[in-house]
Amino acid sequence: MTEQTLARIRKFTEDRDWDQFHAPVHLAKSIVIEAAELLECFQWDDDKYDLEHVKEELADVMVYCQNLADKLGVDTDEIINKKMDKNEAKYPVEKARGKADKYDKL
Repeated sequence: MTEQTLARIRKFTEDRDWDQFHAPVHLAKSIVIEAAELLECFQWDDDKYDLEHVKEELADVMVYCQNLADKLGVDTDEIINKKMDKNEAKYPVEKARGKADKYDKL
């Protein structure tokens, strides 16, 4: 995410004085709610969906995730890269390529 986009998200919240409502638990709930709305886009047909609606719901999830990261004082690049390091170790290419198995079943 660009610095410009991050600043826009933060300004949106600040301008509305919504940080007071952004307890981590509330943001986590909002992420799950928005993720369910994203999933709803695919509820009855895996292949026929409204891409614009999917993008809107995905954006909602991402904004709430950024708000939670801000509230917790964590750097998203740092936590994503740390998790990717773990994922790469758990799912080595030579074992996981082309497979959907969980790491303990490879």
